[in-house]
Amino acid sequence: MLETMIRFFQEGGIFMYPIGCVLALGLAISLERFLYLLSVRRRNRVTFEKGILPLLRQGDYRRAMKAASQSDSAIGRIMAAGLGRLLANSRREEVEYAMEEGLMEVLPRLEKRTQYLATLANIATLLGLLGTIIGLISAFTAVAAADPSQKASLLSGSISVAMNTTAFGLMSAIPLLMFHALLQTRTNEIVDSFEMAGVRLLNLMSDTAAASGVPA
Repeated sequence: MLETMIRFFQEGGIFMYPIGCVLALGLAISLERFLYLLSVRRRNRVTFEKGILPLLRQGDYRRAMKAASQSDSAIGRIMAAGLGRLLANSRREEVEYAMEEGLMEVLPRLEKRTQYLATLANIATLLGLLGTIIGLISAFTAVAAADPSQKASLLSGSISVAMNTTAFGLMSAIPLLMFHALLQTRTNEIVDSFEMAGVRLLNLMSDTAAASGVPA
């Protein structure tokens, strides 16, 4: 199997190398983004569920603000922005706007480099097609000068080799698109968790205000 893969790569021509580089770059980005999002998700869960949420349920907003400020997690920054407005006696809308602003600051870090995967998949596909077209041009040029009795076999063999680049381009593009979709889904799940945490803060704030008889 290894020999078949090596022969397939060698017969594809020079365009197999840039396609291979694109695939390697895409896999490296996918691995880095997956580990980063996994780390962000874990830190957010620990920070919010074990640190901030219990204090919010107790109504101790100052300690919750301190815990959020001292955390290096993304959800900590978002909660700190909302709690800062809350402790300043701001209205519910202002607290919500502050958390949305914090989310807009965090979101680019979550989506960083993920969009490159779709671009790299398109580049791999186009390089494969370009390699096939150039290979076909070379094949037809060689066939034109060949002996008539050998033209059919020479042409079929040349076309078979030229199609290797298209096959390798598609083999590179398909997993990159799958990783792009997976990372995008993971990012959306993290963003949804941010929004859910913000809704919990606003609801707890309204419940505390209603219990004390003060408008939220």
